[in-house]
Amino acid sequence: MEKRKRIALVAHDNRKQDLIEWVEFNAFSLREHQIICTGTTGKMIEQQLRSSLSEEHYGDFEVIKLKSGPLGGDQQLGAMIVDGKVDMMIFFWDPMQPQPHDVDVKALLRITVLYNIPTACNRSTADFMISSHLFTEAYDRKIKDYSSYINREVKM
Repeated sequence: MEKRKRIALVAHDNRKQDLIEWVEFNAFSLREHQIICTGTTGKMIEQQLRSSLSEEHYGDFEVIKLKSGPLGGDQQLGAMIVDGKVDMMIFFWDPMQPQPHDVDVKALLRITVLYNIPTACNRSTADFMISSHLFTEAYDRKIKDYSSYINREVKM
């Protein structure tokens, strides 16, 4: 993991405003990194940052927008993780609202664990992650070798 992180930002509808406020509060730390968002979240973050930051500071932001989560954005993000193109994820999900694409969300969270991607699911954890000295340093992320699971024979 390089010093400049590739950070995925995702939020369910009822948590988008919370994530936008978090991004705005941490804008100066985040602008040094590449931001990857699912579609609607990315559009909302861009709009808020354009209106709240000066052009000089907003110009530093790089926001890559994928499809909306229910339209495949979660799978796109999962593929990016598998391909080594995401270093960490902030996912403000709504634990109180069932989502029509819950299976996709569970798969995405499973991939983050499988590939040892630091993942924050709430503001406190996100704050701890970006305030760590590791946020601005190179980091050698260890990935478990799961090949023995794939090569294991199924015994009946």
